[in-house]
Parts: sequence; C-alpha cells; structure tokens
Amino acid sequence: MTAEQPLPDVWFTRDLPVLRAIVRLLDEPPHGSAPYLGAIVPASGLPKPLVVSAANALAAAGYVQTLTNHAGEIVRFTAVSAEARRLTGLWPTPQGQWERLVEQLEARANGAMTDVERSRWRAMADAATALGPDDGALLMAALIGGYVPRGR
Repeated sequence: MTAEQPLPDVWFTRDLPVLRAIVRLLDEPPHGSAPYLGAIVPASGLPKPLVVSAANALAAAGYVQTLTNHAGEIVRFTAVSAEARRLTGLWPTPQGQWERLVEQLEARANGAMTDVERSRWRAMADAATALGPDDGALLMAALIGGYVPRGR
C-alpha cells in the first residue's frame, strides 16, 4: 500500500463489533452499566490491541463516553450515543422499521384466511412496495419521531 491509497475500512471488521459489545454490556445490569475494557475484549471476539484501537476511534467519534486512567487510557465505558444505539440495532432506524412493516404486510397477505382479507393485505403490501424504501423510511422516521401531520 502506498501513502496515496486510502486506509482499509475497519468499521465492519473492528469498530462495529466493539461498539456492539459495548452497547450490549452497557445495556445489561450485571456490568453496572459501566463495563471495563477487559470485559469488552471477550465480548467482541477481537484481540485487545484491536479493541483498544476501536475504543479510541469510537470515543473520538462521539459514539461512546469513557473513563480513563491518569495516562489517558480507556478503562471503562459509561455511556453510548443515540446513534450508537441505532447502529447496533438496540433502537429502531426508519429503514429497519420500513422493512419490518413490508415483511408484516407480505406475511399477513400470505396467511390471510379469506380471499377478501388476502386481497386487502395484498393491496397494502403492493402499495408499500410501490411507495419504495426511500419514501417508506421517511414515513417511518416521522412515526418513530412522533410526528403526525395535521389535516388541513
């Protein structure tokens, strides 16, 4: 690799697995909502040097809040951002909720007991598919955020 080439992507191989481990352990009561770095290593499945690098990157990006020792090394994780909760699946994303809605509509259409019920669910599923994932995600973002447009 030359100096001009971009660095390899570490999000999926290093940072995201560590973030998932942090969020999972922060969300579980046995760790007192502030797991030590040493607990993240086995939970992530990565070696300690990679976990330390990922933890520093995640803290610098604002995904996690940490406690450090006097040398500035991360010791514990005390909080995660709302975006970290969404990225790890703990909180919903508009895209994920839209996919779940479309799956539910398809399942209900396929499992309907009567032709009338089946055609109604099929019409909804077809309308959702025609709307598309981009507009569907916008709709779900409004629903997740509690925004309901008022009638005129």
